[in-house]
Amino acid sequence: QVQLVESGGGLVQPGGSLRLSCAASGSIFSINAMAWYRQAPGKQRELVAGINTGGNTHYADSVKGRFTVSRDNAKNTVYLQMNSLEPEDTAVYYCNAGLSLASMRLGKPGDYWGQGTQVTVRS
Repeated sequence: QVQLVESGGGLVQPGGSLRLSCAASGSIFSINAMAWYRQAPGKQRELVAGINTGGNTHYADSVKGRFTVSRDNAKNTVYLQMNSLEPEDTAVYYCNAGLSLASMRLGKPGDYWGQGTQVTVRS
């Protein structure tokens, strides 16, 4: 089993920045990819960004150039730096971990989820 604990959400004005963190523990040797998903009210959960152990990354078109995903292997932690935030970025953000970033891109999230953290962007 893998446990994921997110932090860093909050309320920010449009144009502002936030950094989310997700710390993994447990059977982390089974994880090759970690990602961030988000779900806004009335919408489906969507893949925002992901990174694998090789450092390969993926971003949704809506966040390219604004968000950056990174990982600290020594701390078993993945980060999502979010800049130039827009009201449309308002959602609950979830950390996800699994075997394959490629699978996540094909609509198959990993087996492990964090509890979610709320990000609200408004004036």
